[in-house]
Amino acid sequence: MAKTNSITARRALSATLLLIGLAGSALAQNPSRNVDDVISNVLRAKGLNKPGEAAAPVIMGVRIGEHQDRTRFVVEVSDPVAMRTFTLSNPNRVVIDMPVVQWHLDAPPRPVGNGIVRSYRYGLFRSGNSRFVIDLNAPASVSNALVVPPTGGYGYRVVIDLFRTTQDKFDKSSGWPADLRAREAAAALLASLPPAEQESPATSEKRVIVIDAGHGGIDSGTNGVNGLLEKDVVLDEAQRLGRVLAHRPDYVVHLTRDSDVYIPLKERVSIGRSWRADLFISLHADSNPDSSVTGLSVYTLSESGSDREAAALARKENQSDVIAGVDLSGGNSAVAPILIDLAQRDTMNRSSRFAEGAVTLLARTTTILPRQPHRSAAFVVLKAPDVPSVLIELGYLSNSADAQAMNSAHWRNGVAQAIADAIDRYFAKTAEGNP
Repeated sequence: MAKTNSITARRALSATLLLIGLAGSALAQNPSRNVDDVISNVLRAKGLNKPGEAAAPVIMGVRIGEHQDRTRFVVEVSDPVAMRTFTLSNPNRVVIDMPVVQWHLDAPPRPVGNGIVRSYRYGLFRSGNSRFVIDLNAPASVSNALVVPPTGGYGYRVVIDLFRTTQDKFDKSSGWPADLRAREAAAALLASLPPAEQESPATSEKRVIVIDAGHGGIDSGTNGVNGLLEKDVVLDEAQRLGRVLAHRPDYVVHLTRDSDVYIPLKERVSIGRSWRADLFISLHADSNPDSSVTGLSVYTLSESGSDREAAALARKENQSDVIAGVDLSGGNSAVAPILIDLAQRDTMNRSSRFAEGAVTLLARTTTILPRQPHRSAAFVVLKAPDVPSVLIELGYLSNSADAQAMNSAHWRNGVAQAIADAIDRYFAKTAEGNP
């Protein structure tokens, strides 16, 4: 089976996140100052706005106003930026798309709960594309955006009104614009294509490991008790594991993402298959309403799930596409009916063998979930029928001890080494003649 050791153009470019809190404080001290001047000064002070270089617009604030006849969503931005809105159903959402922007927002203000807006999130969706996703309590029609010029210390304000409507009218008007649907279809097709470049015979016998850092971009995953974001923890751990494996002669390593960008779940599966991966490892960090729950666990695929908690976790992780505002109208994929056929049973057996060995080695490095650390559930990201796949929950960001450990470079390096050792052991046993 041909392998490849090149990185494809699929991997998204990094988005630069600016820490520009100085802008807000400067305006508070002198609200008569021009907001564009404040932003430019901050960027120059940080060396991020070089002469002749145009900085991306900065989203500086969001406000939600609940009124008797409407809900008003106001976005404050440093410079004019093109925004387009559309709605998606099942569940009901409003999506605001725009070119890449820089985010300077505090924690999202909480809606009152009985209005149209339930919650919202924001971030990078695709390379070159930022996005708000607004979750709705009720179906709504969306007004055309009104742009208010800077005044009184504020930047440009984009005002979008949401009006209650019927579910039938909402469903009829919902769906991705044709050009965006075509773009997403092209991205999914690219992810499924085999790499164009073939590797040299010298590396053709190397094992291909695909490391998948969960969440990313607009989908931050779990928010830890110490402020850690799951998407940041797992990306850093994926990069550390990749570096460890790159120094071992038997592997070719690829990451599904190497920056803070969102990738739909099925595309992650397609990336693993297109690289003809010998092993697919998805990294996550868990949360639990019971803050005393602690420890790493390793999941393999099962349609039934090992217990209720595992099934609930799979449902949560499988909501990633909903969080990012992906169009779900296509329904189940064509591979769904064959998930548990004879071919995949062999793949699932291989996945389980890796998981058992990984739990043993990781127990020497970190706390392991005391009860059944090798678990199973119907994770979408594990459903490649021909690639052994596991999902490693590194620990519980809802537990203070786990969150503190995951914030340590020493811990992250130790876990990366242990996972790499488990990979060595798995392939060594495979070479000895295990089926």
